[in-house]
Amino acid sequence: MRFLRQDYMRHFKLGKKRKKLQKWRKPKGRHSKMRKKRKGYPVSPTIGYKKPAKEQDKIKNLTPKIVNNLKDLATAQKDNILVLAKKLGAKKRIEIIKKAEEMKLKILNIGGKNES
Repeated sequence: MRFLRQDYMRHFKLGKKRKKLQKWRKPKGRHSKMRKKRKGYPVSPTIGYKKPAKEQDKIKNLTPKIVNNLKDLATAQKDNILVLAKKLGAKKRIEIIKKAEEMKLKILNIGGKNES
């Protein structure tokens, strides 16, 4: 579930058509229906939405492992999902991707700049 700030759909500076700006901010207005938890308004994050402890820090039920070089890749297991480090250059990135495909490991951020 995604928690978004009040009126994000109304103003560009709050995130209308701009995903990067769609962040959670607690509603603090005096008459805010969202703060009063009125029916039909977006929900606010509460303790009940928390994941179980075993599922926390996992992506697609796999433990993420940051890969900086081929040595890091050698220590990866089947229960890991690989995240390529930001500082990697194109040559090393290609080498690591080929090696990971041989080992049949999943990589989360293979794509270009607009990774999601």
